[in-house]
Amino acid sequence: MSNLFQLEEKIWFWALWIIPLVVLLFLLVQYWRRRTQRKFADKELLKRLSPERSLFKSVLKLIVICLAFLSLIIALVNPKIGTKLETVKREGVDIVFAVDVSKSMLAEDIAPNRLEKAKQLVTQIINNLTSDRVGIIAYAGKAFPQLPITTDYASAKMFLQSMNTDMLSSQGTAINEAIDLAKTYYDDQDQTNRVLVIISDGEDHSDIAANAAEDAADEGIRIFTIGVGDGKGAPIPLKENGITKNYKKDQNGETVITKLDESTLRSIASEGNGEYILGNNTADVIEQMKDILNNMDKTEFESKQFSDFKDQFQWFIGLAIFFIFIDVFLLERKTAWLKRLNLFNENL
Repeated sequence: MSNLFQLEEKIWFWALWIIPLVVLLFLLVQYWRRRTQRKFADKELLKRLSPERSLFKSVLKLIVICLAFLSLIIALVNPKIGTKLETVKREGVDIVFAVDVSKSMLAEDIAPNRLEKAKQLVTQIINNLTSDRVGIIAYAGKAFPQLPITTDYASAKMFLQSMNTDMLSSQGTAINEAIDLAKTYYDDQDQTNRVLVIISDGEDHSDIAANAAEDAADEGIRIFTIGVGDGKGAPIPLKENGITKNYKKDQNGETVITKLDESTLRSIASEGNGEYILGNNTADVIEQMKDILNNMDKTEFESKQFSDFKDQFQWFIGLAIFFIFIDVFLLERKTAWLKRLNLFNENL
């Protein structure tokens, strides 16, 4: 199902920086005011000279102003809500991406590193899709579902960017578990073509993955593998705050060198009735995947999507006016009823 909400002018989100700047300015003014006042009188004398002075009131005023700014910015972004849901028929392929998030994917033998390159490749493949459905799996020592089959490409790319090597505690490269998990993604009632794209450096030191690929092929799933990395290998950096502090070492204290294992990935693709693609050149990968998908038979399936969206900016303009009203008429001026409430300890 397509998104219920749309954001028309996302560029206005940059204006949100106004809010922390306002808060920073407020803190600087408060610091300057206190420092200046202490030069002329102590704390007790200041209370006697300014009995109506209230820090709480100043903070409340700041909060109201920030909420007014926030409401205006959201109004400029203009969120829209879907008002008409339609069922449409589409033709496409079900594609599940299984991304390797093991520590070896941090190797920098391909810029910026293997994992970031893998995410770039998947993002670009998704950008070139039209009516196909996509799903995402993350795997290392275990496989973990990230996103079920969907036509919502924006969500797919969002989940993809959040993937990292710390999301799974168990290390290793259990490609077989990713293949087994992918089997559960496809809807048996829909006769769509099923594609599994595995992006990895191939460091799976077992024959289980090839056997799992053969079983998947028997169920009509074609497996394509994309290799990221270099056959010469590279060390695995250990970083703190983005700076390399050391490299991963084995039990003997030797630096671990991780290499792209193309033979394993070729074997998996062969058993999975698919192809192996070297992932170093993004443009080449995109062209090969486009050719593969274009040559596959498309199967018709139904999906629901919102066709009409209604502007919601007016609600946030109203909120902004409300907060401005509070600031001008309640916080700037003294009113009899507000004085009786004594919210700001003005009579203390």
